[in-house]
Amino acid sequence: MEKLDPALIRKGRMDKHIELSYCSFEAFQVLAKNYLRLESHHLFAKIQELLGETKMTPAEVAEHLMPKTLPGDDKVCLDGLIAALEKAKEDARLKAEEEAKEKNSSPEEKAESKDSSPEEKAKEKDPSPEENAKEQAKENGFCDNGHAELNDKEKEKGFSH
Repeated sequence: MEKLDPALIRKGRMDKHIELSYCSFEAFQVLAKNYLRLESHHLFAKIQELLGETKMTPAEVAEHLMPKTLPGDDKVCLDGLIAALEKAKEDARLKAEEEAKEKNSSPEEKAESKDSSPEEKAKEKDPSPEENAKEQAKENGFCDNGHAELNDKEKEKGFSH
């Protein structure tokens, strides 16, 4: 709610405020029953543990519970969900480490990262207009000399400039 514009949520704009939280194990059980017709499975314990350690929306969980291969292959769906939860957990850990490094970095390190001018940063990211033009010409089938470039099939048939 704190990310929404106050004008959007002022009185008279919304009749109901519904909080959509991350998926709990109880919500997962409902999803597993609806999508896979499972009341229990030996992988539920691992999923319960991972859901307690990471944040994943019910929609993301449901996406993993929809069979994409053989109909009724519950283990494949549950294994896919476990893999996604483990990846989300690892991503969250890496993000937290990165934020901690930024928070604890020295003022000199922060200054060094700000020292490069916007022009230098732009040069690092964007090639020059001349390089852009050359790249576009190559993508459109032209060589540096301005002639059309022959594709492999044309070369095989003996075509030339």
